[in-house]
Amino acid sequence: MSLPPLVEPAADLSIDEVRRYSRHLIIPDVGMDGQKRLKNAKVLAVGAGGLGSPVLMYLAAAGVGTLGIVEFDTVDESNLQRQIIHGQSDVGRSKAESARDSIKEINPLVDVRLHETRLDSSNVEEIFSQYDLIVDGTDNFATRYLVNDACVLLGKPYVWGSIYRFDGQVSVFWAEHGPNYRDLYPVPPPPGMVPSCAEGGVLGVLCATIGAIQATEAVKLLTGIGDTLLGRLMVYDALEMTFRTIKIRKDPEAEPITGLIDYDAFCGVVSQEAQEAAAGSTITVDELKDMMDAGKDFELIDVREPNEYEIVSIPGARLVPKDEILSGRALSSLPQDKPIVLHCKTGVRSAEALAAVKAAGFSDAVHVQGGVTAWATRIDKALPTY
Repeated sequence: MSLPPLVEPAADLSIDEVRRYSRHLIIPDVGMDGQKRLKNAKVLAVGAGGLGSPVLMYLAAAGVGTLGIVEFDTVDESNLQRQIIHGQSDVGRSKAESARDSIKEINPLVDVRLHETRLDSSNVEEIFSQYDLIVDGTDNFATRYLVNDACVLLGKPYVWGSIYRFDGQVSVFWAEHGPNYRDLYPVPPPPGMVPSCAEGGVLGVLCATIGAIQATEAVKLLTGIGDTLLGRLMVYDALEMTFRTIKIRKDPEAEPITGLIDYDAFCGVVSQEAQEAAAGSTITVDELKDMMDAGKDFELIDVREPNEYEIVSIPGARLVPKDEILSGRALSSLPQDKPIVLHCKTGVRSAEALAAVKAAGFSDAVHVQGGVTAWATRIDKALPTY
């Protein structure tokens, strides 16, 4: 959908800016007017990770005058496979500060504003109100719905992107002119149904493709050129190297968004059944180690996927993927004569599996808080994390 420019043009461009942005200026559709609009624009990136990296780098190079970054995390070595705004020397640093330094190296003319906080219902409207456009690169449903609802309440457009393994999706949402995220996904998927990138993985270069499309849509919205993805969902399959678009329409029967809610509760990070099962049936990795050292007889079940098991495993654990347990196919293979201890990467999937095995009659089953990640960081630091 073609839309008018989102921001007014700045008064002028300096000689240095004319030199820097000359390849934009000689494009008739952009020209001096479009570049002045970019200079005058304020864009907020939610996250400086896989998608935020190319978004921030290309918007900085394009001459967006003010870039905001909402990010509370620190750089981890596992980020470097896809989060190209960070480097080896940034491991352990604030992602927001690392991203700022990279942006300044790309374009020192950009005003970079950091919001080193976890975005939630108490601060989202105050932060968003300072910007013309929001670009969402988060990887969890709770934050996506939070971003959407805040943008609807403030009348802000935003560019949304999503990645998983080899697949990506991009769209533009702006409730005043078209659909919002809830028109595409009215309700979140059941807890544990859709793995995060940390659980399922993502091809590093996929971030570049989807992030570049997000940055392109941002430039188009700011300058008023071309047809945006408002009302369309772009779906990319990296393995087949195909793009397709799906029309999105407003849901005329959707409940109006009148305020912010508890998004963790709405999305159910862990299902109610899993929470109830885990209550009183959760052990720490230290307790698991004590059980092993004492020679207790129990069955340790790893509910992750086979490729994760190949990366790292707790000694003595037997692999039984979570889906095999939830479907009931693996229940007959579980021992009846000794306790069962379940674990996954961090404890979320094992809690879901715990609910299923308890419902099947294994009342003394427990799961391990923190999973194999906690084991590798607390018990056996020679093991890798991922």
